[in-house]
Amino acid sequence: MDDDDRVFKALADPTRRFLLDLLFARDGRTLTELESELEMSRFGVMKHLKVLEEADLVVTRRAGREKLHFLNPIPIRQVHDRWIDKYTEHHVTALLDLKAELEEHES
Repeated sequence: MDDDDRVFKALADPTRRFLLDLLFARDGRTLTELESELEMSRFGVMKHLKVLEEADLVVTRRAGREKLHFLNPIPIRQVHDRWIDKYTEHHVTALLDLKAELEEHES
């Protein structure tokens, strides 16, 4: 499985997207903090975090006895640049052309 496949797999699940939203709102959360936001077992949350870590969407760091989880937005940006940006470029260019043409007719 390549990197994009791991990112898409991770983002396909609403629970994992919710975890990413939590980390976006406040980075550096512990498993206990993340678990408290979900109606799911600790083990279930750990499984979701493992998928996010394998996709490199979440990175961890030890701080004493705690393991802190941080959002890594780079893989999402890479997917955006590869899969979304190139498809929207044509539409943006067409809108700019239309704007210029309408402004020309107003003059």
